[in-house]
Amino acid sequence: MTKRDESPHRWHILIVDDDASLATTLQDFLRQEGYSVEIALSAGEALVVHERNPYIAVALVDLIMPGTDGLALMEELQRRNPDLAVVIMTGYGTIETAVEAIKRGAEDYVTKPFDRQAVRKKIGRLMEVFELRDQVRQLEANLERWPCFATIVTVSPLMHRVIERARVVAQTDAPVLILGETGTGKEMLARAIHAASPRARGPFVPVNCGALPRELVESELFGARRGAFTGAYANTPGVFAAATKGTVFMDEIGEMPKDAQVKLLRVLEEGEVRPVGSPTAVQVDVRLVSASNRPLAELRAERLRGDFYFRIATVVIEIPPLRSRLEDVFVLVQHFVGRLARQSGREITLSRPALELLLNHPYAGNVRELENVLLSATAVSLENPQTITDKDLWPLLKDSGAPPLQVLTGDQPLSMERLEQVAIQQALRLSEGNRTKAASLLGISRDTLYRKLRQAKAEG
Repeated sequence: MTKRDESPHRWHILIVDDDASLATTLQDFLRQEGYSVEIALSAGEALVVHERNPYIAVALVDLIMPGTDGLALMEELQRRNPDLAVVIMTGYGTIETAVEAIKRGAEDYVTKPFDRQAVRKKIGRLMEVFELRDQVRQLEANLERWPCFATIVTVSPLMHRVIERARVVAQTDAPVLILGETGTGKEMLARAIHAASPRARGPFVPVNCGALPRELVESELFGARRGAFTGAYANTPGVFAAATKGTVFMDEIGEMPKDAQVKLLRVLEEGEVRPVGSPTAVQVDVRLVSASNRPLAELRAERLRGDFYFRIATVVIEIPPLRSRLEDVFVLVQHFVGRLARQSGREITLSRPALELLLNHPYAGNVRELENVLLSATAVSLENPQTITDKDLWPLLKDSGAPPLQVLTGDQPLSMERLEQVAIQQALRLSEGNRTKAASLLGISRDTLYRKLRQAKAEG
């Protein structure tokens, strides 16, 4: 038999059964799977073991035992530790009682004689939540310490690596270049970096380099004096002077003309700007965050001067497209639908086919496209409650021009059920196993989260 990693698991399993032979056999099997396992032959002994060992995460409890039965023991164990997962062990003749136990708080049940594959799956799923706690403790602490990034709705490990990198660089004055496709949330990340920085009390001034008229780039950025050119009827400070003590966010930096890049380079190096028509320079103190939807190789080879690139890209952060982190679709849908419901004062939900359709969409426009699709679907209805169906979404998605996604996990398509499981798993990681926090992150109620966890276990 293939064993798990030889290193001991932090979280342990407790087997409670008055049949010593059966308990030992199950203990040997689970130890072969790599778990730390303790045995108790009675309810009283189980309570002693549980009191002694704070790392017990799962208890396998026989339903029928002399004295205190499995249900009573389960309730006492969960009274002492509400997070303890209890799996009821039962013979085929008492399955109905086991189902009743689930209604009363058991996580699952297994039947005797044991199907080893079923036990392996069920225990593995339950133990994973507890073992992930140590891995995410520091990440959760960082997210709580830096609430500025809480506006970025995600359960994706890819995005949380982005957030962690941004959190660290926020504490410096280093220029940052954010890369990502249209709609991935580059400006949102830039605002979070500013809000988490020592410059948070200063202004955040965004400018779209692609929208600047070529002949006005210099005056827009550096300011102009009255009469410097036709139409200059008053002194204007320019973006950099307006952002002193704060952050300038230059979106689509790759669209900036190269002659303007030369002048901006001097501003960044000298910390001063010379308004158009002025004989003197003005001191500025700004932090520059830039962004582009173009690939890095294109920016360096074609769009940006070499010296300018190295000056603005001390730190490069790349935001992954939504199609590479589909677990976020689930939580983003919950977030956007919840916000739309609050704004409209209506109850809004999605049908299962509608969710399936959203999961298989390629999202060329990324998060912004998903938000706009849901906004459009709710804007044309005054129904209360409103259920968004696949028929509502088809007209909004059919013109994307891209084929549906065929996202694979191993050899199997990523179904809605699997995507929900992934999203829930990531939320539990971020909340260190705290189900109330996980439900809040997912945008669902705690009862709904418990129901989905139980459904997943039952189907396992």
